[in-house]
Amino acid sequence: MPTALEQVTKEAMDLPPRQKLALAEFLLESADAATDPESEAAWDSEIRDRIRAIDEGRITGVAYEDVMRAAEGRLVP
Repeated sequence: MPTALEQVTKEAMDLPPRQKLALAEFLLESADAATDPESEAAWDSEIRDRIRAIDEGRITGVAYEDVMRAAEGRLVP
């Protein structure tokens, strides 16, 4: 007999791509509420480092629209 997680995972994998994205977004947002302070501090440090790298010209960003277009191209047949 499959566990609840196995059953939910199987059902989630059968969803259309856009519904999978919506589910993933919901799960990520709900996980944010359970973030521990140490993890939160590590992310804050990472964000500051990335902003500094952009400000110093060591890296360049990618437009949101380009990222989403590429993601949808991979998810939508």
